[in-house]
Amino acid sequence: MKTFVCFLLATGISYMATAQSAEIDSNKYPHPVIFTADQDHDNMMQQLGIKALRPGPSGNESAPNHANYDIALANPCPHLPDILTTKSGKKVTTPAMWWQQRRPEIVEDLEREVYGRLPKNIPKVTWSVKVTDREFVGFIPVIAKQLIGHVDNSEYPLINVDIKMILVVPMNVKGPVPVLMMFGTPQFPAPAQPSPDDMEKLNATFKELLIKTNPAIKDIFNKYPAYTPITRLPGFNFFAAPPAGDPPPAEQLLAAGWGYATIDPNSIQADNGAGITRGIIGLVNKGQPRKPEDWGALRAWSWGAACALDYLETDNLVAAKKVGIEGVSRYGKAALITLAFEPRFAVGLIGSSGKGGTTLLRRNFGEAVESLTGGEYYWMAGNFMRYGASEASFGSKTGCDLPVDSHELIALAAPRPTFISYGIPEKGDAKWLDQEGSYMATVAAGAAYKLLGSKDLGISNDYMKEKMPPALTSLLNGELAWRQHEGGHTDAPNFKYFIPWANKMLNYEKKPQ
Repeated sequence: MKTFVCFLLATGISYMATAQSAEIDSNKYPHPVIFTADQDHDNMMQQLGIKALRPGPSGNESAPNHANYDIALANPCPHLPDILTTKSGKKVTTPAMWWQQRRPEIVEDLEREVYGRLPKNIPKVTWSVKVTDREFVGFIPVIAKQLIGHVDNSEYPLINVDIKMILVVPMNVKGPVPVLMMFGTPQFPAPAQPSPDDMEKLNATFKELLIKTNPAIKDIFNKYPAYTPITRLPGFNFFAAPPAGDPPPAEQLLAAGWGYATIDPNSIQADNGAGITRGIIGLVNKGQPRKPEDWGALRAWSWGAACALDYLETDNLVAAKKVGIEGVSRYGKAALITLAFEPRFAVGLIGSSGKGGTTLLRRNFGEAVESLTGGEYYWMAGNFMRYGASEASFGSKTGCDLPVDSHELIALAAPRPTFISYGIPEKGDAKWLDQEGSYMATVAAGAAYKLLGSKDLGISNDYMKEKMPPALTSLLNGELAWRQHEGGHTDAPNFKYFIPWANKMLNYEKKPQ
């Protein structure tokens, strides 16, 4: 089994009191705090001096506390922080001023107030290839690798974190190939199966073992002599008509000569508040509650992706300088954060990410800041809860008090190619996501792309003047791209536009083997 070691500031999670825990003297370590989500939420409120939070709006438009969908009320504080003005009031006129002065200011604000800081003491990650399988996805031969990234827990062995990932690379093209890393559930696409002869041997052995364990089972097998308890999984039918519509995104990537990696966010950090004292966040904190500037789940997931990239840089099947990041909804938020904070990712596809992603936080339309300071608080830094406070030692704050916003998060990705994707409310990409607020942020972010010599959407950066184009309008001529498809809460319909756009941006051409 090949082993690789990742030395990355990072985040990964899955909690379990492993079999080894029986051998661990737990008295040597701080006892892990086991909170419910409500208890953890209350603990952070106490740390921040918050007595009351404004409740988040309801997504049900007929509810008394429904979210605002009146455009006239959507921009209570329309003036965004200027991307190209430093905190001292200087205009940023050169790339050097951006990299040395303005960009670090934006990073500091986002880390302190919104997403939290990466700890300095994140332990190293050791990657191992658990399984390597040769498979066929349709007509495409692939190599699929099951990977485990074990986070060193020797400083606190009461919490175990193993990052799970599957890497799939086509073998019918000359490599190395670009890879799109996607947040999701890792699965082998088409596991190789035993031949009929091998299957017969497996069944004969299995029957013998069953009969040996329980002799009465022999009568059942005698009753059904042709029955085989072990059967082959349904395979690809080469003669079947192709399914209607576009192939799945993974198949589109492989057909275009790309590989893909699927990384499990929940193996990095649990997607709930009760898990915040476990996972990578809990491991680093030795099972204790967070402090207000500590990272939340979104930053933890993005750390895990960056650590996975450390492995991909060691794999000779992967073009390490052409690795992208993708996600939808909460994972779209994580994908954008990953692209913003980890400069080694070359391209991003950000799907329907809403508040905490591409949508302006200070907008009052659909999902609100109060939605993120309530039930979804664990995604963010503790400090972010202050912007939902109605009564606190510091008074009260709203999204309008934020020193930073999502247009600046997008700008951190510049000048790298960034494709912003949404669907339409009629098909399930709900108004709650505020597609227009995301478009405004993308328009404003374009100023950073232009400064750094890249192309944005090809329009002005006046986010209050530029109107969101109709669905199916492709703004794909620059490194900053926008397209709203006519599907729902997914980015799948945009893959057939993303792939050729990314090929152009990365100067990649598929070369048959």
